[in-house]
Amino acid sequence: MLFEFPDSFQTDRLYIRSALWGDGAAMNEAIRESAEDLRRWLPFANRIPSIEESEAFVRKSRLNFQERSDLVMLIFDKETGSLVGCTGLHRIDWEARRFEIGYWIRSSCAGKGLMTEAVNGITEYAISQLEANRVEIRMDCKNTRSRRVAERAGFTLEGIHRNWNRNDSGELMDLMVFAKVRGHDY
Repeated sequence: MLFEFPDSFQTDRLYIRSALWGDGAAMNEAIRESAEDLRRWLPFANRIPSIEESEAFVRKSRLNFQERSDLVMLIFDKETGSLVGCTGLHRIDWEARRFEIGYWIRSSCAGKGLMTEAVNGITEYAISQLEANRVEIRMDCKNTRSRRVAERAGFTLEGIHRNWNRNDSGELMDLMVFAKVRGHDY
């Protein structure tokens, strides 16, 4: 895609940017710290990656960002420079300008409003830089923390897809869909 847009932005407390070569060690450290909290919701945390695998992930993420096929972004604390978590815009439909926000936070950074700040920031980024018509957040109905982030960020619950998919335990799960839509929410 020839559509140009910045690969980083800032919020009050956070610096959010696309992954760069060399970010693998910091990402691996955050995953190792947070695996128990992430495992239930994110399949990648079921097996803790090696540092090399995390580096391969960030390098592939960088290439995907440049191709405009998937926009993974890392979240850093502006004051300390430490990796707080990961977010991004996924399942992109460039023609409709539809994006899905994904996110996870390092366990030691949870409960401080940082993820809500990051979600507000990436939503504004999608709207102002990518001309988004629709921004979605999808999650398992049992993921109450993620639901609270979506609600605090002003997303509207549009519906629940019952028996949407099976989780890693083989149980059927219900999927909540939250969204902000141009002309309705902004």
